[in-house]
Amino acid sequence: MDTYSFLRFLADSWVLLLLTLFFIGVLIFAMRPGSKPLHRDAAESIFRNEKNPASSGELEVK
Repeated sequence: MDTYSFLRFLADSWVLLLLTLFFIGVLIFAMRPGSKPLHRDAAESIFRNEKNPASSGELEVK
């Protein structure tokens, strides 16, 4: 088996499986129950400035 055929077989089977599992893992990590305050903080960070900083009480889950 030449190198090209081997790498193509590897990419078509195992690497595709690994990348799919990685993608599903990232989705599960992003959607886990405890991450909602972190995502809300990241989404609202664009609206903060030095004159009116966000307080720590605004990070609560609403």
